[in-house]
Amino acid sequence: MNGTILKTDRLELIGCTPELLRAEGEDRARFGALLEARVPEAWPPELYDDDARLYTLRTAEAAPQDEGWWLYYLVLPDGGGGRELVGLAGYKGPPADDGTVEVGYGVLPEHRRRGYASEAVGALLERAFAFPRVTRAVAETYPELVPSIGVLEKHGFAFAGDGSEERVIRFELPRGRWEARR
Repeated sequence: MNGTILKTDRLELIGCTPELLRAEGEDRARFGALLEARVPEAWPPELYDDDARLYTLRTAEAAPQDEGWWLYYLVLPDGGGGRELVGLAGYKGPPADDGTVEVGYGVLPEHRRRGYASEAVGALLERAFAFPRVTRAVAETYPELVPSIGVLEKHGFAFAGDGSEERVIRFELPRGRWEARR
């Protein structure tokens, strides 16, 4: 399996490939085998549905040159019982013409409140801001998802107003603020 892999202290972020995305939707056993991880029965996290998977599959197939700018599966290398899929995080595509990248994340309920989302977002930001053309990162969430807002604020994101959909709010992190926090 080819694809970008990011590592943090506790996680492996395994970049999606068309093969992984197809297996995720069609063959759970193959999906787990490709990740070399147990896929919990609760998979996938809320707010990540088959439409999102298929959109990512289509865009990843149409733009192979943008590999690394899509979803990453969050694998806990040693979950006590071996490797386990605990969530996902990623970009909604490569940097826009103005240098903006959008990040998103979701962790399965049984793995929340352990810092995995924050660790994954940190890895995504490190990767994104390593590219000089990236000028800011944005993320959207719901106002009632207080832990999600906490993840963003921990990394220096600030509230920026309404999001792209009804009830969604947007946060942003300009490069200068990211660099000042380093």
